[in-house]
Amino acid sequence: MTTLVAAGDSQLLGTPKLGEGGPIRLGLRENLGQFALLVVVNAFVGAMVGMERSILPAIAAEDFGLAARTAALSFIVVFGITKAFTNYFAGRFANRFGRKRLLIAGWLVAAPVPFMLMWAPTWNWVLFANALLGTSQGLTWSTTVIMKIDLVGPARRGLAMGLNEFAGYMAVAAAAFATGWIAAETGLRPVPFYLGVFFVVAGLALSLLVRDTTAHAVLESNLHEVTDSEPAAGDVFWRTTLRDRNLSSVTQAGLVNNLNDGMAWGLFPIVFAVAGMNLAQIGVLAAIYPAIWGVGQIATGALSDRVGRKWLIAAGMWTQSVGIYIVSVSGSFTGFGAGAALLGVGTAMVYPTLLAAIGDVAMPLWRASAIGVYRLWRDLGYAIGALLAGVCADLFGLTGAMWVVAALTFISGVSAAARMSDTRSQAKM
Repeated sequence: MTTLVAAGDSQLLGTPKLGEGGPIRLGLRENLGQFALLVVVNAFVGAMVGMERSILPAIAAEDFGLAARTAALSFIVVFGITKAFTNYFAGRFANRFGRKRLLIAGWLVAAPVPFMLMWAPTWNWVLFANALLGTSQGLTWSTTVIMKIDLVGPARRGLAMGLNEFAGYMAVAAAAFATGWIAAETGLRPVPFYLGVFFVVAGLALSLLVRDTTAHAVLESNLHEVTDSEPAAGDVFWRTTLRDRNLSSVTQAGLVNNLNDGMAWGLFPIVFAVAGMNLAQIGVLAAIYPAIWGVGQIATGALSDRVGRKWLIAAGMWTQSVGIYIVSVSGSFTGFGAGAALLGVGTAMVYPTLLAAIGDVAMPLWRASAIGVYRLWRDLGYAIGALLAGVCADLFGLTGAMWVVAALTFISGVSAAARMSDTRSQAKM
């Protein structure tokens, strides 16, 4: 039987008359229209990151003469730090100001980014553009995650996160391929970034059609007879970061996952170029990893609803480690593609499962805040990974840097296996 409540029946966090005037229902099928719209919106969110993925390291070297790996990867550091801290505040602000407002604000912040990348006269312009991009991603991607979890309720949470991340990372792959191909035909700038203008316009227009989902969180909270107020920010932060074994295990795995993604984003195009790959080939190779990551999440998100979260997370981290190692010892297009594919498989096992595990453990009243804390640490992994990869590459070479990251990824899987329980059994059904 479908559970529903009138839109104005519940109050949460001082927000009156939630909803659009009709009954509020939990479930994927019951909210299919809004859910599908959010999936499409998140595809444009992902595409904004993908437009940089295959060509910005080349721009750093060719247009701005940045030879040191640490300097060339500084754009990822800026992106990761700004996205991480925006994630944290987005989780709190989603309850205070509403999900839809944050989503629209994120697109407005992104609007100047393509133009700045097209015409940047100095590398500092590129860094500022990536600060805006990170802020935008923190607002938009965090909000689409929270809204989908609100809509579907507990039963299909893994599938919901799989579909969300599928859309985002398939778009990352498609945009990376497209900008790599366009750059091979027209040059590195400005034409490849014309796509970004379209992504912003389309994403903002569709976001205006989205309905806020705070009322769905109200309903889920009422169904579980939760009467306590939202915990203090510090309590949620430390519970998610350290005190709760499951939440902290998820947090460290997310951080290391994005640590190796930051390395892949910054170093893989350089590794491919050193091996003699042209821009078109680099675009294909840069797309393989997020494409398999994106497609695989549909299956792995749903699978985690059936078999649990813990072993998908641990095994996924180990699979990523092997994929990174294969890329590090390869020198051909085929070898690079195989390693990137395996990295994508491992990431698909982990990414939606981590988000679903957060939803299993965190109660509705503080779930958005817990997601914000998780995404704070997870996306700091971009900055840590880029810094670590850059320093190690300058000291030990590209291969040595990838070995360090592969080892850390493997250890992360061991930690998750040792500390986590099956959070699926804790989901509020």
